Amino acid sequence: MMAKLSPSRDLVAQKRHECQEKIPSEWTLSKDLLAVPPRLLEYDLPRRGGLLSEFELDLTENFSATQLLAKLASGQVGSLAVTTAFCKRAAIAQQVTSCLTETFFSQALDRARFLDTYLAREGKPIGPLHGLPISIKDSFCVKGVQSTKQKNSALVEMLLQLGAVLYVKTNLPQTAMTADSENNIFGRTLNPHNTFLTAGGSSGGEGALVAFRGSILGVGTDVAGSIRIPSLCCGIYGFKPTANRIPYGGQVQGSMKGLPGLTAAAGPLAHSIEDLQLFMKVTVGDGQAWEYDETAVGVPWLFDPRVTDKRNGSLKIGVLPEDKNFPLHPPVKRALERAIAALTRDGHRIIRIDNQDKDELSVAYASRLAYQYFTYGPHASMDRIKASSEPLVKSVARFDSPLFSGPLPVDQQLEPFQKIEQLHIVRQRVSDAWRQVWVEQKLDAILAPGAQNTAVGHDTYGWPPYTVIWNVLDYPACIIPFDKASKEQDPEIMVTGDAVQPDYHPDEVDGAPCAIQVITPRFQDEKCLWAADIIDRSIHA
Repeated sequence: MMAKLSPSRDLVAQKRHECQEKIPSEWTLSKDLLAVPPRLLEYDLPRRGGLLSEFELDLTENFSATQLLAKLASGQVGSLAVTTAFCKRAAIAQQVTSCLTETFFSQALDRARFLDTYLAREGKPIGPLHGLPISIKDSFCVKGVQSTKQKNSALVEMLLQLGAVLYVKTNLPQTAMTADSENNIFGRTLNPHNTFLTAGGSSGGEGALVAFRGSILGVGTDVAGSIRIPSLCCGIYGFKPTANRIPYGGQVQGSMKGLPGLTAAAGPLAHSIEDLQLFMKVTVGDGQAWEYDETAVGVPWLFDPRVTDKRNGSLKIGVLPEDKNFPLHPPVKRALERAIAALTRDGHRIIRIDNQDKDELSVAYASRLAYQYFTYGPHASMDRIKASSEPLVKSVARFDSPLFSGPLPVDQQLEPFQKIEQLHIVRQRVSDAWRQVWVEQKLDAILAPGAQNTAVGHDTYGWPPYTVIWNVLDYPACIIPFDKASKEQDPEIMVTGDAVQPDYHPDEVDGAPCAIQVITPRFQDEKCLWAADIIDRSIHA
């Protein structure tokens, strides 16, 4: 006789069954097709599986979001055809990577039919995102789809009014504060480049789905690297804007509201800089974000450097040096130096930033400050886990921290209000030190690694020093995929000797995407994407 499941396990089994049932039977892969090799993108399962027509394969593989929107607005292709194609591809991605939490394909197809009818009747699109399927991280709430809040998050409401079609929510880790997207309900998201490697987190489901081209444009959130880490792990483009330029309200959050700290930002994951710019332009728009969310700033998308710049795209680029506490893995260092060489060749001026003797400019110091912000107050997600007796997944249980690199910036024994004040003072000092670098060096952008590593084995990613520093400063930052790890070019094993950051094993990460990161000061989001576009074109020339 089968043992009865515990209440929690019974609920998990029920939810997983419900999710499976929402995938149409005709979109379900056979057991033979599910026996896939680790390198899913090379295997080309969507074509082998035979579930998508040649027309649907073409729609999902050969166009950018910008190109598809032009076709949708002109009526060259209907939203129903585009939405069907991406729903099918997302269903395939889910079956081999566990990248989704909620699917609402039938609602999406109904909306696509409505949008096609509207275009035919009115002769114009309903908005700048008319008919485009967009995927969203599970933390966003959609009315009618199971979530903590039963109404649309602010950005969801905006996307619908702009004409988008929402069709899936994507997987994220327990607590949403780790770089491995695993939880006890929906399982672990796998990296489609190599399923033995992490897809990153916390927007790991978005990273995997976009890389698989089950989405042409996705939305994640980022408070320590949660957009940029999945982007670099999965070989796609990702952008963390300045906080509150994109409506963030109405999401499920893991920390207590109202406490001073690092502010999370919502932002896009895509296949090109052009599509990142598209998302930012239509959502920031004329400054309408505040109409959807009281925390959002009403600052329009104004700056177009391509019009005002008189240097024909020549940039002065600062290069963030390697932090001795977080040494770069050989493929990451090689990719960064290759990018610098390409930019130098194209006439851009490279400035190596000297931050070795000043704490306020140190990656490790910013990491410790971020850690202290993350841990000084109560955290709602951990309280809920304790109350439910839910087991911690491995990456959460590890509780990685950067404290091996030095002492905390602020005395832990201070009274709470004194501690908050001192944290603020230290953060201001860090911000002012970096302001001086920008002003004195007259930089257009900073070039940095996205992480000290590529995607690595599950539960080994560790602390994210090269992303969280820009959250401390609230700087916009863009990930550009560039180059790949190679066991032939970088054959030497690298052991860090520290349990909270990954070692480099050439065979394990061979072929994993590498990436660089482009950063500008706070509220210079437009300039960040402009500079990223110039850098992207240069290094991929």
